[in-house]
Parts: sequence; C-alpha cells; structure tokens
Amino acid sequence: MSVRSHPFLSIPWRRLGLWLVALLACAGLYALWQPGAQVTDGRHDRGRNGMWLQHGWIGDDAWYARYDKEPLKAKLRGPAAARALAAKLRARHIRDVFPHLAPSSPAGNLLQPDHAQLEVFLDALDQQRVMPWIGGVYHRDVRADRVRWRARFIADAVALLKRHPRLAGVHLNIEPWPSGDPHLLVLLDELRAALPAGKTLSVAAYPPPVPVIGNLKVHWTPAYIQQVARRVDHMAFMCYDSGLKAKKPYVALMARWTELILDATRGTETLIGLPAYDDHGVPWHSPDVENLETGMAGVHQGLLKRGALPEHYQGVALYAEWEMSDAEWSSFARGFLSRDDALPDRVDTPPDVPLFNRTPPRRAE
Repeated sequence: MSVRSHPFLSIPWRRLGLWLVALLACAGLYALWQPGAQVTDGRHDRGRNGMWLQHGWIGDDAWYARYDKEPLKAKLRGPAAARALAAKLRARHIRDVFPHLAPSSPAGNLLQPDHAQLEVFLDALDQQRVMPWIGGVYHRDVRADRVRWRARFIADAVALLKRHPRLAGVHLNIEPWPSGDPHLLVLLDELRAALPAGKTLSVAAYPPPVPVIGNLKVHWTPAYIQQVARRVDHMAFMCYDSGLKAKKPYVALMARWTELILDATRGTETLIGLPAYDDHGVPWHSPDVENLETGMAGVHQGLLKRGALPEHYQGVALYAEWEMSDAEWSSFARGFLSRDDALPDRVDTPPDVPLFNRTPPRRAE
C-alpha cells in the first residue's frame, strides 16, 4: 500500500477537529455535572429511619453452630449487647429495625428465633419498631403460588407475633420478586388479613426501571409498586445493585428513583434504602460507586426537587448493620442526620405518625 493511499491520510482534518472539540465539550460538561446535593442541616431526617440487622441478634444456637459463628455470640447475645445496639440506633435516629429471620423452609415454616433472646432484644429496643425480616429466595424458599405454602408461612408469622406481642409486625423480603407477579400479591392480601390488629406489614421493595437500568426481575413498574403499596403499611426500597460503574450516574439514578418511588407510594410509609456494604467482584455492585455518600447525595437531590417533604416519606434505610464501619456511621451523621445541638440520646416517635392499619383492599386482577 502506498503512503498516499493510507486510510489515515484520507480523514478530513477539519472533521477530526470537530470530533475532538465535541469530545472535549462532553468531558467538560460531565466534569461540571453535579447530579446530587450535599445537605448537612438535617432537613430530610425525620427521626424515623430504618436498618436491616444480622441474624445473630435473635437467631438460635443452631444458626451460630451451622455457620461457625460461635465467637460472634458474645457480641450479640445478652442484655448488655442489646442495650448498646439500642443506644447506637437511637443516636442515629433509627426507628424501624429488621432483624434477619430467614429463609423460610420449602414448606413455608419460618425459622424460629431464640425466643428468650428475642425478649431480651425487645426489652432493650423499646423505642424502636422491631419487625423480623422473613421470606427467602423466590421459587426456592418462597412458593407463593402454592396455597399450602402460603397457609403455613402465614400461620407461622401470626404465631410469632402472638408469642411476642411487642413485635411491631413483620418485614417481608423475597428476592428476586418479579414485577407483576400475581401470586405475591395474593400472599400480601392473605398475610395482611391474618395479622393481629395493630401490626405492621412491611416489605423490602424494588425501585422502578429506568432507561439502561430496567430488569423486571429486580425492578418494579410504578403500577406494580402502587399495587403492592395498597396492600402493605410500610415499604423499604432497595436502591442499589444497579450495576453502574461510575458515581455520577448512580447519584442521578438515586435522585430519579427517590422521585418515582414517592410518587408511587402515596399513603404508605416509605423508606429509601441506602447501600452500606462491600460486595467486591460482582457485576451488580461496585462499592466505590454505590455507597452511603453517593446514595445520600442522590436522595437529597430527589427530595429537594419536590420541595416540601411528602407525609408518607419516613427517611432512609441502611443496608446493613453488620457492614457499617465507624467511618460510615460518621458519614451518615454528617450527611443526613438532624443536629440541633448534638445527636440526641432519645428519639421519640412523633405522635402524628400513622400506623396505617387498613383493612385489606380487594385484590387487583
């Protein structure tokens, strides 16, 4: 090939220059783009935040033995450990807690807690709403399409609440929970109808699909969010595992999710879940991208766009207690919590917080 005919020399330099200018402009715009907001005056903290807790707080001895967790028992069992946890949660304005009690058996039976330890736990966490985290893996542990499975699961949930009447309710977490699944709506209807009066039905919910992020196995359409919201009292949205590899797109996603979620859950208590965990080496989560700092920035931006906070917005939920470092606790305090003079020792539930003890609606077709 002669030098004169080389393809590189056939590129019009003016066109190449325009492309370079366009690329530089895009890079500059991206550098200037600030999709999140830093809010440090605590205006979005209502003192009603939530947190997912590890199994060991209420788990039985068999769990410790099965997973070689015996050294952990001294840190999680007994009145002193529970009181220390309660003090930490109060200081961070965490009202709703979801101690792990899953998965259910393939027949629908709940895992049983250490019942004596659960009472010790409730003694200490008398200012929190404790809702055991029940459920499991879809179509492995959870067979909502089977009448007998639903009956066994619901009977065990009701028995747990009757044996421990200080429990505020139950927190249902099924993963994945496909958008549009009708059997899970039946489960919600039947569980809602069976729960003792005054008990809260909470779910770990999925954010809506948006362009690029739109897998309906792990994202719910706004219409399906509304169907779930009509059947429950409380929703904690899992706003992470997006698979994004850059911080700014994730911040923008969190802002958009915050808006869409609050539009779809009107009338139902809603928490926006924030990531505080380090799952390295998996395609759906990058800890450098999805973390408390980026999550809070997105939530703040989404709430600022709305102006006044909607009544059903309760705050944020942290995933998860066993992953939180001292640095992350400090970051949460700086970036979200209200601070009049200092973090209070006690956070009382405001008297106007509704419990939403509604009668179950007619099931959507």
